[in-house]
Amino acid sequence: MITSPSEYAQLVRDLLALFAADDAQELVADELVPKLLAFAEMVDDHWDWEGRRVVDALLDADAPLRGAVVHHLSARYHELEPGTATRRRIVRLLGWFRDEELVDGQPRDTRSALIRLAAEQDVQHNTEQLVRLAELELADGHELPGDFVALIRRSRMVLWNGASRLGPLADRLTTPAVNPGEAWSDRALTESAELGEDWQRLLAHAATATAARPSAKWERTGRTLVDALGPLEVRERLVPWLRLVGKPRTRPLLTYYGPNPNDTFDPYNANALRGLAWLLSFLPAHAETARALGSLVETALRKVAGLGPVNPKVANAGVFALAGIESEAALAELARLATRVTYKGTLKLLNSALDARAEAMHLSREEIEELAVPAYGLTDVGRAEHRFGEITALIDVQGPRAVLSWRNVAGKAVKSVPAAVKRDHADELKELKAAVKDIDKMLSAQSERLDRQFLARRTWAYDVWRERYLDHPLVGTLARRLLWTVDGTPVGSADGELRTLTDDPVNSGAEVELWHPVGREPAEVVAWRDWLERHAVTQPFKQAHREVYLLTDAERTTGTYSNRFAAHILRQHQFHSLAAVRGWRNKLRLCVDDSAPPATRELPQWGLRAEYWIEGDGEHYGEDTTESGSYLRLRTDQVRFYPIDAPENSAHCYGGEYSMWLRNGEDPVEPLRLTEIPPLALSEVLRDVDLFVGVASVGNDPTWQDGGPGGRFQEYWTSYGFGELNQSAETRRVLLDRLIPRLAIADRCTLEGRFLHVKGERHTYKIHLGSGNILMSPNDQYLCIVPKASGGVPGAGYLPFEGDRMLAVILSKAMMLAADTKITDPTILSQL
Repeated sequence: MITSPSEYAQLVRDLLALFAADDAQELVADELVPKLLAFAEMVDDHWDWEGRRVVDALLDADAPLRGAVVHHLSARYHELEPGTATRRRIVRLLGWFRDEELVDGQPRDTRSALIRLAAEQDVQHNTEQLVRLAELELADGHELPGDFVALIRRSRMVLWNGASRLGPLADRLTTPAVNPGEAWSDRALTESAELGEDWQRLLAHAATATAARPSAKWERTGRTLVDALGPLEVRERLVPWLRLVGKPRTRPLLTYYGPNPNDTFDPYNANALRGLAWLLSFLPAHAETARALGSLVETALRKVAGLGPVNPKVANAGVFALAGIESEAALAELARLATRVTYKGTLKLLNSALDARAEAMHLSREEIEELAVPAYGLTDVGRAEHRFGEITALIDVQGPRAVLSWRNVAGKAVKSVPAAVKRDHADELKELKAAVKDIDKMLSAQSERLDRQFLARRTWAYDVWRERYLDHPLVGTLARRLLWTVDGTPVGSADGELRTLTDDPVNSGAEVELWHPVGREPAEVVAWRDWLERHAVTQPFKQAHREVYLLTDAERTTGTYSNRFAAHILRQHQFHSLAAVRGWRNKLRLCVDDSAPPATRELPQWGLRAEYWIEGDGEHYGEDTTESGSYLRLRTDQVRFYPIDAPENSAHCYGGEYSMWLRNGEDPVEPLRLTEIPPLALSEVLRDVDLFVGVASVGNDPTWQDGGPGGRFQEYWTSYGFGELNQSAETRRVLLDRLIPRLAIADRCTLEGRFLHVKGERHTYKIHLGSGNILMSPNDQYLCIVPKASGGVPGAGYLPFEGDRMLAVILSKAMMLAADTKITDPTILSQL
């Protein structure tokens, strides 16, 4: 029995010698090719010493034998299921042959098999082989398959020598207009072929969008093509195409190393997507157009492992197109995207577009963002009725989402869309459903925008504020769940009116601000929490329950920095994404000889810059980093404040001291004393940092009880997962103290120190209020329960605010463990 690569290599070499000597090439398919592939599997495609000996023997064999091997390897490739490892091994084996052996002298069916094989690759580095295969096919009068043309185009664009080697060939290949293999491009090719040459010319013109923005000549040609086809017809075709962008590839490509090409856009098609976006901006304004472009921007900025955003160039084209459309819907999409997009280049374009629109309307940037929020058909605050003959559709905004319901002719609720509406009002129904989705997206965006207003120091004239906030059909659903001050008097909205703590109505005023608990007496804060509960108001984010971060004695001693959130281990990419959402600027730490500034947040209204000092963790490339070299984890250090125009600090990505980078004779600037920082600015910055730690720390990952790689984080995981509560967890504890008595499991729950104790039938459990980690009796044995990615809190009843996922996790775990005899999950039962 053969057990080692060296023995197997000898067997393969013996077979090669036998076949060459006995002229037994007919046995290649049954004997030699299976042995070659088995050897490739044994060495896991690492063609080192023994592998090279096999390759050399293969290349030294007679030409007829080599040709037979190529033929049968190619045939075997197409017999295998897509995505199998053996397919990749065949490609690697064929890569050892010389071009003339692969192409010249081969029968037509072998050449066709090689073309189909090559077409399933992302790019082909052997450009000479591509050219030779194509030339032979064209010389024989055969049309090149669209997938093979796509490979040539991609290779031309991606490879460093692609333009020079493949340019002349690619320029001759004008069909297909775009590359097949993506859901949107397949549909576009099918429909354009059915509709005629004018549509094919439009699609081909879109593929020539290779610049950052359309030239005057490109725009003239595009407008001419659109006019010839009809703007309405163009919109009705292009918008459905764009809705398919980002769907799984219809023809998956082989994956080797690095980012998965099936998760990205075909680079040739990316140009076409830019062109389609520009073409849409030439059409008369329409809500569907704005909606499609906004979705395209978000899809193009979706993160791909090892790559980052899918294709920022396509996203930027979408923003450019939206900026060129004069409509309420386009402005709304720009404003919504500005609250959601974190990719720096695209966000800069969004800000520029909104600033330009504000300047043109002689308004401030803040005002244009307020005016950009459409009603989406809502007539009252959070409510709308739409008639479809005798059927009524109702839209009700309930918390963070819009709910669509139906009433029949008798006014009775029905569960699904009535058949008459589907039959007689298909277009109106489609628009109504789209509006509901738009409302959900905009509610999320506006909630985030309002949450950032605490640091914006905004004030509003009372009448303007009522129009843009309190009485706005959409924003009003958020504003009426928040607390405000009218001429210094705190108010909330209840029973259709603004009311004080004593429920006295407030119907007029001069100046309005967003209420913040900093500087308020504790009794007032508690009273407003009671008021919200009494009126059953669930706030869109923490306001009355917002954490307040006051200076500690330790921070007064250190003077210019806070160590409150130092010495934590954070998942870098999660931290990076969360920081961007909260308005911080950060640079991913790579395991390379480079430096980076700290994570920073600029506070222009306060003239300040906040810094959170971080460094990459680990030494081993591949173990402590991703394939692309970015650290998986960070270590945290100080929080500091500087004047906003102070020179930037930086430190080596591996770690070490931060120092100020001085240019052109600049003088160093000392950090500001924490006692000089306005309490609201200090509190909000520290709250952000607390959020970063609370969400991204490896300490709240229940699967890390072993301490992670090498167990080196065991001590940190234990100290974080069961240690003292941070400010967010303390707020959670106060809230649970009020919530637990109302739960169905109240008699089984008690709060003690850092834990929620839950008495089950099998054990008594302790759930940590910060991490959600669980210990169970009798010996504080750890119980690992991995929460679902999302989900509500069954039976929790009234909650005073939205968005605390850890609160939801703790309550869900408590309800499960209180009924631990009903648990059926085998991974949990095995621990009980």
